[in-house]
Amino acid sequence: MKSVTSNIPGVLLAGGLARRMGGGDKPMRAIGGRTILDRVIARLAPQCDGLILNANGDPARFAAFGLPVIADSVADFPGPLAGILAALDWTASNRPDVKVVLSAAADCPFLPRDLVSRLHGALEAEKTELAVAASNGQSHPVIGLWSVSLREELRHALVVEDIRKIDRWTARYRLATVTWPVTPLDPFFNANTMDDIAEAERLAALDGG
Repeated sequence: MKSVTSNIPGVLLAGGLARRMGGGDKPMRAIGGRTILDRVIARLAPQCDGLILNANGDPARFAAFGLPVIADSVADFPGPLAGILAALDWTASNRPDVKVVLSAAADCPFLPRDLVSRLHGALEAEKTELAVAASNGQSHPVIGLWSVSLREELRHALVVEDIRKIDRWTARYRLATVTWPVTPLDPFFNANTMDDIAEAERLAALDGG
């Protein structure tokens, strides 16, 4: 049974190449015998009304996960904003009933189990079109809720204004921020380097394996 109260799909941003890990897809690295992407899917599937994966290149490499794979809908604009736009475009075409989409980094294996419900609650309470997660005094702009109605404004920001940083764009709007505790672990820990993978192995035990 889904814990979310609305039909909110999720997009997992698989992003660019893991150059600090020697290349390849960061979400395909294993932690405790499971890929990071497996862990992200397991954490978000109960909270979301369907998941899609944003990744460029050959989508076949993700076939085993059984998710729709969408590439950036604006060419040559690498970065998470392009992936979020692709998700909003996909949602507008395939799920016209949906008003809000969750985005999350596909290399964050310990995402909160109440991520969608708390973000959505803040969005509703504060009557905003955007909500973002935070922890330890830092916001995580890749992890949040996005109103599908903003997609043309986002496209303009990317294509015409060449805006790449998420927080530069979201600064134009009222933004609900929801903070999570960092004990026993920061739920927004992401694996960027091989040292991070080693740390993730330790954290996985704290997170239940």
